[in-house]
Amino acid sequence: LIEHAARGDVVSQTNLGIHYGLGDGVVQDQAEALRLYTQAAKQGDARAQHNLGTCYMTGNGVAHDEVKGARLFRKAAKQGLADAQYSLGGCFLLGAGVVQDSEEAVKLFRQAAEQGLEDAQLTLGRCYAEGKGCVKNDEEAARLYRLAADKGFAAAQFVLGKCYVYGTGVATDHKMAARFYRQAAEQGLASAQFAIGKCCMLG
Repeated sequence: LIEHAARGDVVSQTNLGIHYGLGDGVVQDQAEALRLYTQAAKQGDARAQHNLGTCYMTGNGVAHDEVKGARLFRKAAKQGLADAQYSLGGCFLLGAGVVQDSEEAVKLFRQAAEQGLEDAQLTLGRCYAEGKGCVKNDEEAARLYRLAADKGFAAAQFVLGKCYVYGTGVATDHKMAARFYRQAAEQGLASAQFAIGKCCMLG
């Protein structure tokens, strides 16, 4: 991998950067990770652009710069990278490095959700639940939660459980609520563990 990266192979540069960033199989070295991400990003690698953008957004190994971070997310998102679409959507939702625009955020979350990204499905669902950047639609919110929940995403399982408790976007069904709470609780989600405990107490 190191040899391929040294020869300019863009995939190897990105993968090696991830290894250095995590300290996976090599001594952790954020500076080296950044160097490799930068090389790969300049060659147009979407994953490298996203990873480098995340470094700028968080100030991890570089000066915190939300504008640079958002710019890199945008480059990767244009290539169809779901993680970048989701990250850029978050920028627009919060106004981080870009002018705040909830409708643009929803558009990007939808693009990522349609590719199956669970975080995007959950976040887009919350936008529909709150009417943020879109027309409020509890049924669509519940549908999106279910997509992520069925793939084992604990946070979505918990939120969907609440929908079944209160009949929000779905028919009230305490058995279904307990089912999704339990699935999330088994993954260690504390809020779900509390909720399933409460369900047991109430029968």
